[in-house]
Amino acid sequence: MSIPGLGEVAERVRRYTVLVHAGGRGSGSGVIWSSDGLIVTNAHVAQASRMEVSLWDGREFSAEVAARNPRRDLAALRISATGLSVAPAADSSRVRPGEVAIAVGNPLGFVGAMTMGIIHAVGPLRGLGGQSWVQSDVRLAPGNSGGPLADVQGRMIGINTMVVNRLALAIPSNIVTRFVARRGKPARRLGVTVQPVTVPQFGLLILEMDADGPAHKAGLRIGDVLTGAAGRPFEAPFDLALALEAADERVVLDVVRGGRGIVCEVEFAQEPAGAEVG
Repeated sequence: MSIPGLGEVAERVRRYTVLVHAGGRGSGSGVIWSSDGLIVTNAHVAQASRMEVSLWDGREFSAEVAARNPRRDLAALRISATGLSVAPAADSSRVRPGEVAIAVGNPLGFVGAMTMGIIHAVGPLRGLGGQSWVQSDVRLAPGNSGGPLADVQGRMIGINTMVVNRLALAIPSNIVTRFVARRGKPARRLGVTVQPVTVPQFGLLILEMDADGPAHKAGLRIGDVLTGAAGRPFEAPFDLALALEAADERVVLDVVRGGRGIVCEVEFAQEPAGAEVG
């Protein structure tokens, strides 16, 4: 497969990929998220309170855990550095099957190793719950975890996490973006139980509702169908969780009630910050 400028693209991705040393727990990879030293990796890589991070140019830094979410398998690390090469994040909702993907990491001690493959799907995988994954056939090995999955323009589309049934799974960049934006804060909860339906567009039918939860206080009702947030339609069940994570103090939901479209503004209370996020 010949892609013009692939060497330059690979070099750009290597510059924002780091090696994460977790002491006796082994090593993994990470992505430079901001030029002032914020690193994103997998939570299963960042299991120690302090770690060492090596940059592409050989510099090494001590790193502290800024936030960690085992359920999402994401962690944010902080190093004392400035002027770093940053990973540009693409919109993972626009990634389509058949596109070429590039993975860079540090598998089995090979620093900055690159592999290529094809995107198979973006969405949940049977047996792994409702979480969305960028699924590809790139070859991953121990040490790739936490590193970037990028498109042919060098933009990050996911964080490589694991291999299941010979498919490499990466956490979509949109989820990573929302994790970073809300690091140190607990995940949003609307306080509803929903079921996917078609009305005729995709939506989430409210089956149950917590008394005095955010949805109840906002005037949502059992039988309402949630079809989107802030004018952006939902395409999968996980989109509701993404919309809630992106919200600050409120989120505007698009709702179908009795065949009629309405909007409902849900407000959230101020949240305490903390390093370990559920």
